[in-house]
Amino acid sequence: MIDMNEMMKKAQELSESMKQQQEELAKQEFTVSVGGEMVKMTFNGKQEAKNIEIDPEVINAEDIETLQDLILSAVNEGLRKSQQNMQNSLGQQIGKMTGGMDLSSFFNPK
Repeated sequence: MIDMNEMMKKAQELSESMKQQQEELAKQEFTVSVGGEMVKMTFNGKQEAKNIEIDPEVINAEDIETLQDLILSAVNEGLRKSQQNMQNSLGQQIGKMTGGMDLSSFFNPK
């Protein structure tokens, strides 16, 4: 028979663990660069842009499209890295909950 008190306790522990993990992710920062480091951006774990550095050599009023493309590339790369970091962290958390059991086929049936 299922012990509802034990189940509620486990759910509470999971909720607290997830909250703590989100706080830790938010503190992380990482930098991406594009165009041979012509544009560098720093993001945090909450997928917020924190800083941008643009090499003055890429600034050309005659070719603003190149700068725009570089900035978009940097933003997209930063978001991809942040999402990957979050997925990895979530995967580790789920692994702890399931005792390392592989549930990928459960979530991605063929």
